[in-house]
Amino acid sequence: MFVEHTMLIHASPERVWAVTVDVERWSEWTPTVTRVTRVDDGDFQVGSVARIKQPGMRECLWRVTEMRDGVGYTWETRVFGMTMIATHEISVHADGAMNTLRLTMRGVVSRLFWPMIRGKLHLTLSRENAGLKAKMEELGALLQPVG
Repeated sequence: MFVEHTMLIHASPERVWAVTVDVERWSEWTPTVTRVTRVDDGDFQVGSVARIKQPGMRECLWRVTEMRDGVGYTWETRVFGMTMIATHEISVHADGAMNTLRLTMRGVVSRLFWPMIRGKLHLTLSRENAGLKAKMEELGALLQPVG
């Protein structure tokens, strides 16, 4: 069971990537995250772990399981007897970058609650994408020459 949301962002894929992997600053631009704290130091890579607090959810540890530098990454957590797998993927578009967010849920509990939570999860992904788009547009405006 999965949901997916894709949005065009008028910024270079490299700039979108830089903001996406700066996970500790997500709460500055997305209403879907209250706080992110990296558990480890160094580059964000396979094996990196972050403690994430989201509105209405308990704090969870997310571990990066796959990384394609500059393109995307996947991380996983276990919560309420189910595994949640989130993928962040950036692709080149003529007008900037296409940002795709995917959330896959596995386990008996997810199958039971899927009909009730699917819509909310899709809304969460769309809000996260909209927050990223707004942040990138704000950064783009700040980088434009004045005068």
